[in-house]
Amino acid sequence: MGKKAIARARKTPVRKTRIAPSQAPSTRPLAPPIGGEPEFAQPEPTSAPGKFRTPHKSDAEAYSILDELKKNHEIKPSAFPRARGGDEPVLTLEQIWGSEGKSLARRVIQSRQIIFHSVGDTGNTRSVKPQEAVADKMEADFLEEQVGDKPIFFLHLGDVVYSFGEKEYYYDQFYEPYRNYPAPIIAIAGNHDGMVAPNTNAITLDAFLSNFCTPGFKNALEAGGLDRTTMIQPGVYYTFEAPYVRILCLYSNTLEDPGIISTEEGHFPQVTDVQLTYLRAALTRIKSENFKGAVIVAIHHPIFTHGSGHGGSPNVMKQMDKICQDVGIWPHAVLSGHAHNYQRFTRRMADREIPYIIGGNGGHATSRLRRKQDGGVLRVPTELPQLAQGRDTVVFENYDDQNYGYLRVFVDEQQLRVEYHPASDGRHVKAPDDHVTVDLSSHKLVAFDTPHARRSRS
Repeated sequence: MGKKAIARARKTPVRKTRIAPSQAPSTRPLAPPIGGEPEFAQPEPTSAPGKFRTPHKSDAEAYSILDELKKNHEIKPSAFPRARGGDEPVLTLEQIWGSEGKSLARRVIQSRQIIFHSVGDTGNTRSVKPQEAVADKMEADFLEEQVGDKPIFFLHLGDVVYSFGEKEYYYDQFYEPYRNYPAPIIAIAGNHDGMVAPNTNAITLDAFLSNFCTPGFKNALEAGGLDRTTMIQPGVYYTFEAPYVRILCLYSNTLEDPGIISTEEGHFPQVTDVQLTYLRAALTRIKSENFKGAVIVAIHHPIFTHGSGHGGSPNVMKQMDKICQDVGIWPHAVLSGHAHNYQRFTRRMADREIPYIIGGNGGHATSRLRRKQDGGVLRVPTELPQLAQGRDTVVFENYDDQNYGYLRVFVDEQQLRVEYHPASDGRHVKAPDDHVTVDLSSHKLVAFDTPHARRSRS
């Protein structure tokens, strides 16, 4: 279980240190979750079942109806409930670990770094093997010798369950694949988590809210007897707060493309502008508290894509840019899913460089990027002026459209590093196939300077 993992971790001594107040979590009071303690992995590791408990019925008829509605421009984004917690709902590292939370936060501070996993588009309707391979490789990261090198949580980038986020598939597509994952899993909702199959009485986001947004930890029926409890997120948009990092989580709604986070100037009044209010409040608090850690935006629909069956979300970028410009705070990185592959872009602005990273190959499928008609290669890096706005430059840096994999994210007092690890490399290979490092103070891409090397020089 999660608690046993922590007990093992405590056996490894760590050097005590202080965290700068500007990098610490907010000290404002937060209501404790209602209910019992969280549970994560099974007491003893269990092997993969090799097949689904609930065979997935065909979605062909539903998609035939949806395709016709899409052709006639009759598909609209969906309304969603306001999150608990006012203009800026907040979830903390301490809260998701329950009574172990304070000791976990101290462990992060003592280690002077935080590491977590992230990927999206995990649920598979045809085979358990792809998602199991990624989960198995992520679990191997908990075998690190140093406590501070172990991941502390998993941020899911949306599309947990396919094809319409149905409750009956949560066991096979979520609880069973992560039965041995010994840490909390938080999530943003993807379009498939909110989509409703035509000619049904389903409610948008119903299963996602029941499994990720309960007021307290509880054993869900969907878990099928496995130990992992529900998560206590305040809603589908919220700030996740931990030492060294704040993650601003947005819900980009149910369309295939593009992502939607607002009324779009009155075109979609059912969506409301609550997330624009949230984003402004979150960035304003970062500024007022002089938070010096990493600021990450997590949103299911990517801002940029290239050569993919999915397009980008330029309107979302404009809305985010305006608020960032008004407040004077910009993210150090943007993480997304939706496109079923790995893609990394660099947006070069006048005074900063921002990585936009797609980790959408967590187990559902892999989508090949389009090549030239003559079968030529898609070579990177390459500048994509069609994606830029104003004087910005957007560079397509790297991609993997062949393999399943995940992101390993490292943050300390000075740097944010995002690594891409494909499952095909094997459980015990820890050399990333791609990586990018951002200097937190300059907002520029830099070579990774390991904490050990920095401490040796000081």
